[in-house]
Amino acid sequence: MAKIGNIDVGDFPLLLAPMEDVSDPPFRALCKEQGADVVYTEFISSEGLIRDAAKSTMKLDIYEKERPVGIQIFGANLESMLQSVEIVEKSGPDIIDINFGCPVKKVVSKGAGAGILKDVDLMVSLTKAMVEHTNLPVTVKTRLGWDHDSIKILEVAEKLQDVGCQAISIHGRTRAQMYKGEADWAPIAEVKNNPRMHIPVFGNGDVDSPEKAMEMRDSYGLDGAMIGRASIGYPWFFREVKHYFKTGEHMAPPTLEERVDAARRHLQMAIDWKGERLGVFETRRHYTNYFKGIPHFKEYRMKMVTSDDSIDVFKAFDEVEKEFAGYEFA
Repeated sequence: MAKIGNIDVGDFPLLLAPMEDVSDPPFRALCKEQGADVVYTEFISSEGLIRDAAKSTMKLDIYEKERPVGIQIFGANLESMLQSVEIVEKSGPDIIDINFGCPVKKVVSKGAGAGILKDVDLMVSLTKAMVEHTNLPVTVKTRLGWDHDSIKILEVAEKLQDVGCQAISIHGRTRAQMYKGEADWAPIAEVKNNPRMHIPVFGNGDVDSPEKAMEMRDSYGLDGAMIGRASIGYPWFFREVKHYFKTGEHMAPPTLEERVDAARRHLQMAIDWKGERLGVFETRRHYTNYFKGIPHFKEYRMKMVTSDDSIDVFKAFDEVEKEFAGYEFA
């Protein structure tokens, strides 16, 4: 049984990764319904929080049905990070997660996200200060290293644990790789198998099938899997993994009706939470996967991703439901 601080998160928990413009409350709710054990917010800028930037503070919204839920923050300035911890605490999360893994240039250029992998001492001192500044469990999400020649994840994980980090999620790529090539889970397993490590070690990267989740559990011995891209537009991934773990068999994919219902609910929750314009815009990336496999779907997809009016998108859902009634997904 994995524990983050005093929080039981189950036997090989499935965690929804923090993803910018994806892991918002509507999507987290859908993933939670489908079996996600722990969910994380989109990553939030510490500088944005202390400036009271609207986009940053909005991301602090969490709801009881999501628990356990972690709020993830990023930054490289100690004072800003500590101030942001105080702001985050007021939202009542179960976990505070630090992003030391985002590879995006605009984050890295400020020395934050994966940029801090160039300065392990700063990474450790920031984590230590944050642990000492809150009673909430502090966790870290990071990558193997800056590049192939500077992988020190075994040493880094030990140091983070020693200053009070309560769990670590490791993406099996370096910053230099971005999202290219295959994730390497072997160094993550080395962290887990280090006899000095006693906190949960979660794997991240390329878990896109129930078989891969099982491989991460049984062959690499990790404590859980953090799911990112495989869940976008497909919250059912969590239940499918759990079904496979339990039975060794693949469960039937969601029906057309389930997919349309989820898409409708997702869009409506997004509009309710962030307004018509953003709600319509930020759910577009999900539709391809919601309806993946339907033949000659391009006409309907274009309606869904080009309309700025939710009425038109809802009409497109209705058309798909009528046109492809009874369609069986492989």
